[in-house]
Amino acid sequence: MIKMKKMKTQFNKLINVNKLINVNKIRMDFPIFKKHKGLIYLDNAATTQKPKQVVDRIYKFYTEENSNVHRGIYNLSENASKLYDEARKKIADFINAEFNEVVFVRNATEAVNLVAYSLAKGLKKDDEIVVSVLEHHSNFVVWQQLSMHYGFKIKYANIDVKKGIIDVNDLRKKVSKKTKVIAVSHASNTLGTMQPVEEIIKIGHENGAYVLIDGAQSVPHIKIDVKKLDCDFFAFSGHKLLGPLGIGVLYGKKEILEGMEPFMYGGGMLVDVDKEKSTFMDLPYKFEAGTPNIAGAIGLSEAVEYLEKIGMDNVKKYIDEITGYAYKKLSKINGITIYSPLENNIGVISFSLKGIHPHDVSYGLNKFKICVRAGKHCTHPLMDELGCIATVRASFYIYNTKEEIDVLVDALNKIIKMFK
Repeated sequence: MIKMKKMKTQFNKLINVNKLINVNKIRMDFPIFKKHKGLIYLDNAATTQKPKQVVDRIYKFYTEENSNVHRGIYNLSENASKLYDEARKKIADFINAEFNEVVFVRNATEAVNLVAYSLAKGLKKDDEIVVSVLEHHSNFVVWQQLSMHYGFKIKYANIDVKKGIIDVNDLRKKVSKKTKVIAVSHASNTLGTMQPVEEIIKIGHENGAYVLIDGAQSVPHIKIDVKKLDCDFFAFSGHKLLGPLGIGVLYGKKEILEGMEPFMYGGGMLVDVDKEKSTFMDLPYKFEAGTPNIAGAIGLSEAVEYLEKIGMDNVKKYIDEITGYAYKKLSKINGITIYSPLENNIGVISFSLKGIHPHDVSYGLNKFKICVRAGKHCTHPLMDELGCIATVRASFYIYNTKEEIDVLVDALNKIIKMFK
């Protein structure tokens, strides 16, 4: 009883200090914390947990509204089509895009692949693509593999290891009039650092290149305005911002998307087909072959609404405070190396403990019901730059608390003692 009172006091103190969000109320919205008592979930950069509002909305669709879209001339299908298009409008507004500039895909990986495969068809051997060495494999390997097939060249922008950001001066040297695409992350999934994408976009446009931003890590944490950014493409996954798995978004400027060939072909994206040719539908449907993830789009819309009620500015401020607190506490652990700079961090701290493999740390933390990620985080080239074999990654979101950070630090100190 005393322990519970102390916990409640700490929660209330956190709320009163920030005056941002009611952590207790938010945690009640997530069924997984009721099912798994004592769970401390710190793997939010991989995927976030889902509030009951999202789960209930998906359940409602499948039990009361299920039908395919844009096909049936009957009430159930027309209603499903309406809900699907309303979801697109909600998500377009969320990032300040137009309705026909939002393409639904499975995830950010598919969004990047859509752009890469479509644009690669028009690239020549002298053309160049610029990516950075801190990219997630989703925005690295696809360009690498397509360059092997089509023959265009790839240039890799270096990073400032100390700051954890792309070296803009080095990138500027790599970009030329031969550059057709620059593809970079908005925020590093391994280090958590926001990247100087505004400057990179400007450099790209000055040289006539398209700029693709992988926003998988940034969208859950900050307010996104694609018009203000002026990026040509912006990709993100729904499951990292409280939405369901299997739904993602590609934003593309209308005039660019209109000139691109579809990535996939099939039903739902065609106006007419005969033996000689096929005529594709207008945006955004020409990029959505086959039956789409209707429930996923509706669920993502519900997640967006949930976050909007909290306010993305409040989300950012709260996670900034949690991250700062975690950084301060973790820094005091003997033998710890922290690779993530605190400055411009969206809620990710990667670290290692001297003499203990990150996998062993993660396994040990699991004994305390603490979920973290250990490994290379799909960023092998970045790991080479950092000079480490792997890291432990703790990533935070709106349902995490300072008390959970205290438990994490205590558990890490116990693991260190076990390995002595």
